[in-house]
Amino acid sequence: MTELAPSPGMTATGMNPAGDASARAFADPTDLAVARAAALFEHMQPEQAAEMLAPVLADRPDSAAGWILMARVRLALDQVEPALEAANRAVDLTPEDPRPPAIASRALTLLGRHEEAMTMAYRAVIVEPKNPLWHDRVAWALMAADRQLGDAEQAARTAVGLDPNEAHYYFTHGVTLAALGHVDQARQALETSLRLEPENPVARHRLDVLNGEAQPVAEKKKRGWRLFGRKDEGRSVRPEEFRP
Repeated sequence: MTELAPSPGMTATGMNPAGDASARAFADPTDLAVARAAALFEHMQPEQAAEMLAPVLADRPDSAAGWILMARVRLALDQVEPALEAANRAVDLTPEDPRPPAIASRALTLLGRHEEAMTMAYRAVIVEPKNPLWHDRVAWALMAADRQLGDAEQAARTAVGLDPNEAHYYFTHGVTLAALGHVDQARQALETSLRLEPENPVARHRLDVLNGEAQPVAEKKKRGWRLFGRKDEGRSVRPEEFRP
């Protein structure tokens, strides 16, 4: 089959360079600055991203995208209270977006404000019930509060059902099952997680503990965790998985 050549003035990606330049010239400077900060964040430069965002948000405090990104950046920098403040600003600006309450829920959990964390997690689910991320957040908010473990297991099971190919949701489900004392089922869930993601050391450790081959590790008081990348010093960087 013969490939179609790009039409005149079009690149192989289907973009018109002149038109793209024109669009950039008239783009909202705030949007461009937020996009640049997001790029820094994705390249694991959260300090620089925060520095770029701060004056942007001072000038345009109505930028919901900017506050959402700032909340994520502050959490990555372990600046939990500023992260919560940024998330709350975003909640006020865009109540129909599930991300701000989910981010706020994480921050509230880290601050030990568990009732509020659970409320915000459920709020994200209500806004977007088909997204497994928010059900997963509900599960961890409930487990951090050490209550309603049956509801935590149900939330984790829902996340698995919504995305059965994501290792992390089986990990969460395994942790909730173990908390309920369902060791055999917890073992199965963790084994499934490891089949999907064999190099996850935290899931491996959890399974080894269940099998009597390792000792539980005391939870560290330090909140140091990140929201980007896959590994950090040999550990999974998903925030909830920092609890071996």
